[in-house]
Amino acid sequence: MKSNYLAVAVAAAMLSPAATLAAEPVVAAAPAVFSTTETNIGTLLDNPASKAALDQVLPGFSTNPQVDMARGMTLKAIQPYAADKLTDEALAKVDVELAKLSASKK
Repeated sequence: MKSNYLAVAVAAAMLSPAATLAAEPVVAAAPAVFSTTETNIGTLLDNPASKAALDQVLPGFSTNPQVDMARGMTLKAIQPYAADKLTDEALAKVDVELAKLSASKK
């Protein structure tokens, strides 16, 4: 009996006017400000300008075979795993380049 209620609910939802509207694809807007502490690596890599900034300061970063594993993390979060490359100084340089991108959006 309960399965009938579920089937009716699903059918009603499918026939509702809201369900028949064409869904617009959702495109996430680029953040207004990029940073090594707040912006995840995936977002930085998906934006051509921030990807170029990363590779300018950290040559080969975007082509590293392991970078996809860290897409959901920030540069600051992965710093302990690559402390020799992701020094505080290097991250500060990346932040300077990212700030230039953010300033150019205004």
